[in-house]
Amino acid sequence: MSLPPWSLGVFTSIDAGLGVHLEVARDLQIHSIQLHTPHAAGRTPEAAETFLKKLNDYRIELTCVFGGFEGESYADIPTVEKTIGLVPISTRSARLKEMKEISDFTRLLGCSAIGLHLGVVPHDIKSREYTDIVDITRQLCDHAMHNEQNVHLETGQESADALMQFIGDTQRANLFINFDPANMILYGMGEPIPALKKVGSHVRSIHCKDATWSDQPGITWGAEVPLGKGQVDMRAFLATLKEIGYYGPLTIEREIPQDRERQKAEIQHATELLSQLRKELLGPDA
Repeated sequence: MSLPPWSLGVFTSIDAGLGVHLEVARDLQIHSIQLHTPHAAGRTPEAAETFLKKLNDYRIELTCVFGGFEGESYADIPTVEKTIGLVPISTRSARLKEMKEISDFTRLLGCSAIGLHLGVVPHDIKSREYTDIVDITRQLCDHAMHNEQNVHLETGQESADALMQFIGDTQRANLFINFDPANMILYGMGEPIPALKKVGSHVRSIHCKDATWSDQPGITWGAEVPLGKGQVDMRAFLATLKEIGYYGPLTIEREIPQDRERQKAEIQHATELLSQLRKELLGPDA
C-alpha cells in the first residue's frame, strides 16, 4: 500500500495492552500503525501470518515495530532511569537478545523499522558506561541491518543535543529517530519544536502526542493529555515537520484505558485535528 503524505496512523498492540485496539483504527479508517511487539509466545511465524492477514483485511500498513521489556516501569523519572530499555546493566544482555528476536519477528511481518526507548544514556561521553551503551546499540543496529531494517530511537530521555551526539558516536547508517514531542515535555528535556529542528535530519517516524509541563521539569513527570489539549503546539509541530521534509505517517499515540469507545472518541478527535492541520499546511486536496 502506498501511503499519502502525512497519512494518519495510530500506535497499537496485539497483546500488551498499550496503545489502542486495532479495530479502532479499522473503524476510523486509519491506514497505518506502529505496533508494540507481542509477548515472546506471540512472536511466531504463525502469529505473524495471522496478523498480516488481519492487516490486509483492514487495509492497514505496518510502519514500525516497537520493543518493550518485562520489568520496565514509568512510575517516575528515577524508576525510568533504573528500568527502561537497554541501559540497565542487570537486564542488558537478555534485552539485547530479545530485541534481536523482535527484529527477526519484524522481518516476518515485512516491516523495515524497529523502535525502542533505549533508556537514559549516561551523560559522561568519556565514561565506560557510555561507551558500553554505544557498543550495545551498534550490535542491535548490525542485527537490524542484516534484516534490512532501520532502528528508531524514541525521543524524551535525552536532550536533542545529547541524542545527536549519541547517534554520531554510534556510527551506524541505519540508526534514526522516532520523534515524540510530548516526551520532551514529560521528561523535561527541552521545548519540542526547537528540538525537532535540531534532530530533523534523522527523524524517520513520529508520534503525535500532547502533554503539559511539570512544575519541576526533569525531576517529576509532566502529564499526558488528549491531542490539542496540552502544551505541544500541534500546528507548529506539523509546520516544522514540513520544514525538515518529513511527510511520513502522523502516528497518534495515546495511553488510555482499554475502553474501546473512549479510545475511539479520543482518537477520532485527534484525527479531526490532524486532518484540519494537514489541509491548512499541505493544501485542501491533501
